[in-house]
Amino acid sequence: MIKVENWGLIEYKTAWDKQKLIVDDMKNHQELPGTLVLCQHPTVITMGRNSSEQNILFKPEFLKQMGIDIFEIERGGDVTMHNPGQLVGYPIFNLNHFKTDLHWFLREIEQCIIELIDIYNIKGSREKGMTGVWIEGKRKIAAIGLHCSRWITSHGFALNVTNNLMEFSYIVPCGINNKEVTSISKEFGTDIDIKIVESQCAKLFIEKFS
Repeated sequence: MIKVENWGLIEYKTAWDKQKLIVDDMKNHQELPGTLVLCQHPTVITMGRNSSEQNILFKPEFLKQMGIDIFEIERGGDVTMHNPGQLVGYPIFNLNHFKTDLHWFLREIEQCIIELIDIYNIKGSREKGMTGVWIEGKRKIAAIGLHCSRWITSHGFALNVTNNLMEFSYIVPCGINNKEVTSISKEFGTDIDIKIVESQCAKLFIEKFS
C-alpha cells in the first residue's frame, strides 16, 4: 500500500531535497511501492527541462525583490508557478510495482484529478498533446510534470484550489499563451478548504494505486 505524507506549507528547495531522499531510499529498498507527498509552497517559479526563459515575463531581479525564487529542475514540462492555496502532489512511486509506462502513469494522475474535481461538480478533461487537466479545453486547473529514474518517479502535479491566480501573470504557464488558468474555488464560485481537498486527493490515490 502506498504511503501518504503531508508536509504542509514548505519551501520549494526544502521539499525538493526531501523528495530526493525518498527517491534514494526507494532505489535502495525496491520493495517499497510508493509515497504520495501532499504540500503547498510559498510563491515560486520552476522551470522544467523544456522551459524557455521567454516564458518568464519579469526579470529575475524584480522577482527576487518580490520574494519569488526561480528553480531549474529535472522534471518534464515548461515554466510553472506554485503558491499558497495550490495543492502540490509528489507521487514518488516505483512503477515496477504498477506498470513500467510513464505515459500510463501520467494519464492515471490526470484521472485522479478529474475524479477529484468532479466531487465539486467541475468537469475536467484532457487536451490532446497537452499534459494536465483542463476545463472546457480553455482553462487549465492542474499542471503535471514528472521525472523518472530507474522507474522511480518524482515531482508531480499542481492543482489550483484557492490560490492567487493573478500571480500566474508573471509567467506564460506551461509555455501556453492562449489559455487561461483557473482553480476549484473559481469554478465552484466560493472558497474551498484545501485541507478537505487534500484529504479527498489522498483517498483517491490510495484507492487507485493500492
